[in-house]
Amino acid sequence: MDLETGKKPASKMKKILFILLKVLAVIVIAIVLFVATVFVVNKISSKSEEGKIKPYGQSVKVDGKNMNVLIQGQGEETIVLLPGQGTATPALDFKPLIEELSPFYKIVVVEPFGYGLSDRTDKERTTDNIVSEVHEALQSLNIDRFILMGHSITGIYGLDYVNKYPNEVSAFVGIDTSVPAQGGMDKKLPLGAFKLLKQSGFGRLMTSFGEDPFAGMPYDDETKKQMKMLSNKNMFNNTSLNELENLYPNFVAARSLSFPKELPLIFFIQANNTGVKGWIPLHEEQIKDSVHGKVMTFEGGHYLHHTKSKEIAENFRAFMEQVKQDK
Repeated sequence: MDLETGKKPASKMKKILFILLKVLAVIVIAIVLFVATVFVVNKISSKSEEGKIKPYGQSVKVDGKNMNVLIQGQGEETIVLLPGQGTATPALDFKPLIEELSPFYKIVVVEPFGYGLSDRTDKERTTDNIVSEVHEALQSLNIDRFILMGHSITGIYGLDYVNKYPNEVSAFVGIDTSVPAQGGMDKKLPLGAFKLLKQSGFGRLMTSFGEDPFAGMPYDDETKKQMKMLSNKNMFNNTSLNELENLYPNFVAARSLSFPKELPLIFFIQANNTGVKGWIPLHEEQIKDSVHGKVMTFEGGHYLHHTKSKEIAENFRAFMEQVKQDK
């Protein structure tokens, strides 16, 4: 017994323990309510946004599903634009570049399955399947001769495309495109965590309180709204997660390929990519045997077409004009 209070120590400890348990219970209930609120808000917001997303482009049947394609411009030559991995809204993302190129070319933006307004698919996201699907979409539109232009991962898929269908592609243009030999692609990605972020609604919460990815970008307010809604819709969907799962195998498979010697080839890349060692030399290696090959660097981020569309368009047109003169 405590001589000062006359109470047994055990009773005092029980009271403290009871208070701690109550506090812990309140904390747990608060966390559960917060998680439930985030989940419900995400579900309600997703349902609400479904009716606010404005359609663009046209759908073509590919492997029994709908693939969205945007066509703009009336030029005699056609440019097919392919997005970087994870670009939620390719046709809107490429808008600044489309505006620069469409006065001179017919522009065709293909939104692969899992991107933009295209359906999702359960088919494995191997390079072979992705390239075959893009080819099927273009064939259904009677597009069988074009300049292939793309961002980031198109460096891998495009390399496969020009080797599979050499008679269709008249030139390849890479916008900070991936290179098969670049390092770091064997890292394990937390795909389970990505899926949980999507399903729980915390992915939406994080983007809502994060920095605006389109701040200062050349998009009007309505386009930004559409891009944000489609980003929430397509974020970490099963098709894109499967593409991430196949990322490293796709890079490995591309290592046995090279661009055809006679194919005009130009790369627009970051001048200072600190994330990938030897970024410029890797691209210079890709053009070393090309009859018409060029590497140009720009100050800017990975999405160079957000900030350097005018320069890309002007230098691309000058490059193609020189190719024609040299023939």
